[in-house]
Amino acid sequence: MTHSDDPFFVSQPRQHFPDAPRDCPLCPRLSTFRNAHRKTQADWHNAPVPSFGDQNGRLLIVGLAPGLQGANRTGRPFTGDYAGDLLYSTLDRFGFSTGQFRARPDDGLRLDDCLITNAVRCVPPENKPTPEEIRLCRSYLEATIAAMPDLRAIVALGRISHDSVVRALGLPLKAAPFKHGASHDLASMAGQNLTLFDSYHCSRYNTNTGVLTAEMFHAVFQAVRNRLDTI
Repeated sequence: MTHSDDPFFVSQPRQHFPDAPRDCPLCPRLSTFRNAHRKTQADWHNAPVPSFGDQNGRLLIVGLAPGLQGANRTGRPFTGDYAGDLLYSTLDRFGFSTGQFRARPDDGLRLDDCLITNAVRCVPPENKPTPEEIRLCRSYLEATIAAMPDLRAIVALGRISHDSVVRALGLPLKAAPFKHGASHDLASMAGQNLTLFDSYHCSRYNTNTGVLTAEMFHAVFQAVRNRLDTI
């Protein structure tokens, strides 16, 4: 089956910034894992998942990595699993999307003033990338940040994403410690008019255990909206 025949193939326009190639060789373990799934699930995306949304947006959302049966299957970040249900409904609530999210990359959904990416672009076994894999994939995160000329806010979903963003901006981790609901003004630290917002990851595990509620998640994006509306 070719990509043009794949019902889950991402139909969105490609971004102008460099994304990981389909057969990215940087992380041998992740390459082996995705190649194994290509043999058993030939109609899945099974490749690095590209960023999705508005490259000229002021907001960047950084997740951890594609879910095995979510973005790794569909080819669009946070599409095909529960985390996407909460994230995309929240983006709609705060005016960052148009169209209706139907958990398929051909649902016509478009992001407004917002881009979604991941700290690690390939699905990792047990959803746990190694520190080395996170480091190796950071070049793509750095390229994404650098290619957003109007970027003013970043939402990091979880500590790993937060730490990767901080390092991608060339800052020490102690300069902006992770805490759900925290915001970090990076103008004085990174020399950029940029605010980093922290949230627990919107995974089913976090919501089922009460670590993250919809109200807590909405509060983060309300803070983002308030920030952007003052610029």
